[in-house]
Amino acid sequence: MTNYIQPYNNDPFVGNLSTPISTSSFTKNFLSNLPAYRRGLSPLLRGLEIGMAHGYFLIGPFDKLGPLRNTDIALLSGFLSAVGLIVILTTCLSMYGYVSFNNIKSESKDVLQTPSGWSQFTAGFLVGSVGGAGFAYLLLANFPIIQNLGII
Repeated sequence: MTNYIQPYNNDPFVGNLSTPISTSSFTKNFLSNLPAYRRGLSPLLRGLEIGMAHGYFLIGPFDKLGPLRNTDIALLSGFLSAVGLIVILTTCLSMYGYVSFNNIKSESKDVLQTPSGWSQFTAGFLVGSVGGAGFAYLLLANFPIIQNLGII
């Protein structure tokens, strides 16, 4: 069993373990295809893609578990709550970018780690997540119509 778990790059001071899961080619390929790590993707498109995924899934918990879940306006309140959370998350992203990348020169390897790149990422996240939440809202609001068409 000790042959499978070793220090990363045989350096015990790194603080990371090299396991069959963490160093497999499947894991490395999967992580490199996520929008945060994909090469050649602009910060705006990274934020847009990450935002769409997060916004799409944020509306459900507010709709089904929120305090207005048994009312006629549960879906609308879930959508508005998701948009409120998206605004809070975008504000937090802006603050993080200002604090982390304010004194860094534009000579960074990754464009995302510059002030202008991070602001593009934040703008893309805002637009993508509101769009994803809006798309989920439209799907859920029109679900009976879609069912009657026989698509689902």
